[in-house]
Amino acid sequence: PAIFLDPEIADVRLAAETGTSRIELYTEAYAIACGTPQEEQVLAKYREAAEDAQKLGLELNAGHDLDLNNLQKFLSIKGILEVSIGHALMIECIEQGIDSVTRQYLRICHGR
Repeated sequence: PAIFLDPEIADVRLAAETGTSRIELYTEAYAIACGTPQEEQVLAKYREAAEDAQKLGLELNAGHDLDLNNLQKFLSIKGILEVSIGHALMIECIEQGIDSVTRQYLRICHGR
């Protein structure tokens, strides 16, 4: 089980104190900032939280609001083991077809 949290260093450290082995960073703030002048600043905050988590021995997931448009750049953060893309995946499959969308996600996830 993972503890779901925002990319706040204090929260990452509190999560580590619980004895959990994994956290999941809530990525809504990144998704909102994607494509805006704030994108790099927000992504840096996630990167810092991820680095801190890994230094504390935590495994790392990320999720919510990630999609074909923003996932690749988010995966530039090292150490992310899993991403939650279920909602976007379903909509994109309806719009583009499951075969196409699956191939695109696999290319993004394996190409990092």
